[in-house]
Amino acid sequence: MESSERLGRYRWVVERTLAWLHRFRRLAVRYERRPDIHRAFLRIGCALISFKFVERFCQPL
Repeated sequence: MESSERLGRYRWVVERTLAWLHRFRRLAVRYERRPDIHRAFLRIGCALISFKFVERFCQPL
């Protein structure tokens, strides 16, 4: 059984990721009734977060 200290490390990653996704209002408050549309916006949000990360940390020297 894992100690609570090791579980906290993974929990932080999940909570950070959810906080990033909740910056997008459409994901924080679920307006869509259809799950496929919500999933599409979730994927767009993940793509934008990934793009911003790559853009920020992978700039040419």
